[in-house]
Amino acid sequence: MNPIPSQPIRVLAVSDHPLSAWGLQRFVESLDPRAESTGSAANATEARRELGERPVDIIVVDLDGSIGIDAVADLATASPARVIALTASNELSLHDGAILAGARGVVTKSEPQEALAKAIERVHVGEFWIGRAATSRIFLHLAQRRPPKFATPDQRRIAALNEAERLAVAAIRSDASASNAVLAERLGISEDELRRQLESIYAKLGISSRLELFAYARMYGIAA
Repeated sequence: MNPIPSQPIRVLAVSDHPLSAWGLQRFVESLDPRAESTGSAANATEARRELGERPVDIIVVDLDGSIGIDAVADLATASPARVIALTASNELSLHDGAILAGARGVVTKSEPQEALAKAIERVHVGEFWIGRAATSRIFLHLAQRRPPKFATPDQRRIAALNEAERLAVAAIRSDASASNAVLAERLGISEDELRRQLESIYAKLGISSRLELFAYARMYGIAA
């Protein structure tokens, strides 16, 4: 992880395997001073409690136990913290499902430790940690699920966006990797206001993540 951030990246581990949770915490601690562990949680409910008690930048969710994609979706909207999915599975549908649920990256346990370190760093600054092939699969999935021609229901959803929401969508469409802080500054609003706008946009369009919003905006040509 380079360069060293001005403040350590605060990382919460979520795993229902005690040894995995312990290992994730020790790994994050080994990255000091670039990152620090804020503890661990055994499920999404515990994780939300942790998020309410202390600031967290990154949530690493272990998908190899009983914690599933629903927890990723839950935690991705629970706070400004960004989610990274961790799994031993090479099942592409699991990886893509995690991203569509709101994870900003997927790391497999067969990868070197440095891969997780880099994912934490890149996701922290607003980027996605996914391969080009995964991006193509996700766009294809969205295109098949929402055919752009004669999509009257989608046109009605887009028409429900107010002017401020359309500006936010246009900003994300033009720069999908920009962090919420950067987007909020460009739009002249606070990060809290941007988060509220995104929640409203997701509800109106029937989507659940920024990546899905980016694809949706590109597909339907949403502009300010």
